[in-house]
Amino acid sequence: MKVTIKNWHAIAQWRWDIGSNEVDDEGDVCGICRVPYEGCCPSCKMPGDDCPLIWGECSHVFHMHCLLKWLGTAASKQQCPMDRRPWGESIVSS
Repeated sequence: MKVTIKNWHAIAQWRWDIGSNEVDDEGDVCGICRVPYEGCCPSCKMPGDDCPLIWGECSHVFHMHCLLKWLGTAASKQQCPMDRRPWGESIVSS
């Protein structure tokens, strides 16, 4: 028996690995823009490497562009928007 593939339609899905095994809808969104990590921040048009995630020493995760915009405001006082600890970058996803 010979099989010939005439058409192929691939479907894929990706997710950022944020190091959490929790299945929590509230935990899978950026704390600033409230968009899921798999989506992109309001500043970007496409999710992926152009809109990476950034982890703080406090272990909170944000879209890089959201956090940079937050830290650029005077109200931020260079603190994490979630727990108000001094912001220290820990890991940048690539």
